[in-house]
Amino acid sequence: MTTLTYEEYLDEVTTVLTELYDLEDEAAIKLVVAAQDAEFFVAHDDHAEMRTLEQAKKDAVTLYEHKQNRQQTQAKQQQRLRQQKKK
Repeated sequence: MTTLTYEEYLDEVTTVLTELYDLEDEAAIKLVVAAQDAEFFVAHDDHAEMRTLEQAKKDAVTLYEHKQNRQQTQAKQQQRLRQQKKK
């Protein structure tokens, strides 16, 4: 199995995000950069065997699902706040 450089790997995750979820490049890059800031890719940088095309797809799915879950949680919190204000 071919491994990618760290930069190639991040590019691949970004590409997969745009292809699977029809995200604009800017949105996909923003997700990847946020994941980097949260140290999601630290192990990938340290272990070349983690930087494969297959893993890039798995990580793209994980990042997108995490984003969706976070948005749903925020929406529910906002809904609760609106309901509390009505009381």
